[in-house]
Amino acid sequence: MATPTLAKYSLSEFAEDVRWGLTKDGQKEIHSKYLYDEVGSALFEVITVLPEYGLFRADERLLRQNAESIAASLECQAIVVAELGSGTGRKTAWLLEALAKKQPIVYSPIEISAKALDQCSKELGQLHNVDVRPLQQPYLDGLLSVAAARKPGEQLLVLFLGSTIGNFEWRAAELFLTEVRQALIPGDALLLSADLEKPLSQLLPAYDDPLGVTASFDLNVLARMNRELDADFDLSAFRHLARYDAAERRIEMHLLSTRSQRVTIPRAHCSVPFIEGETIWTESSHKFRPEETKEMGRRSGFRPLRQWLDAEWAFAQTLFVAE
Repeated sequence: MATPTLAKYSLSEFAEDVRWGLTKDGQKEIHSKYLYDEVGSALFEVITVLPEYGLFRADERLLRQNAESIAASLECQAIVVAELGSGTGRKTAWLLEALAKKQPIVYSPIEISAKALDQCSKELGQLHNVDVRPLQQPYLDGLLSVAAARKPGEQLLVLFLGSTIGNFEWRAAELFLTEVRQALIPGDALLLSADLEKPLSQLLPAYDDPLGVTASFDLNVLARMNRELDADFDLSAFRHLARYDAAERRIEMHLLSTRSQRVTIPRAHCSVPFIEGETIWTESSHKFRPEETKEMGRRSGFRPLRQWLDAEWAFAQTLFVAE
């Protein structure tokens, strides 16, 4: 799962994506970005504190433990930090404080949730020597805006935390990092978080907790279609399913139809049949090996500087420099 982003998409775009994803041949799907409306984002915040969901705490631990080392690895005295999908930015405070000990820094959280950006600005705007300049834009658009506004001599540090990179398919992940690299100049840096392979006994409960919070998070996308697209999904006729694809090394979240049924979605101009056992694929979360993240960065135009591994939950943060 990704850092929460309260979707700022037009109703027509939502409807078009729903129609395409639910009526195409083969596996039905809905893009994971639509999981994060106001309700979904709130549920995700609860997920991050569940004992089964260790990756959020691992990401936070690594930032807290290694903030000084990360700051020391950056050679430039003028730093601009751009965080892709910042959410509320609560994990990032440790690193910003370490960077701001040397000199004033600019921090641009890039996020499509106005609510999250507002909270981020309020909390991190209190940090000494940190100038918060939020951008309510998609990842790459926001990064290009930050890069265009930088002053000569400023080094750009891009943060892509939370293992959001795992939500991309393998090739798409590398393409995305290549596009990030194209927005940078040599000497800029990237800090990338990635969740690592781990036993299924530890992995599956992180996406199917016993309290059912993740199930509610997943099912909410159906409720969202009911609210916004006038659909008539019966939520009691679907259940959350988390499964692991060993060949692709990814967790898949699905919504499984428990009976044969037909759902009408007026604003998407479609009527969708389901057979019992058929699923809607809502999200993927790929799991990496430590060396894979380094190689992916290399192929995207970066050179790995350092990598930190969490001792409690298999998780990695890798610092790259743009070549």
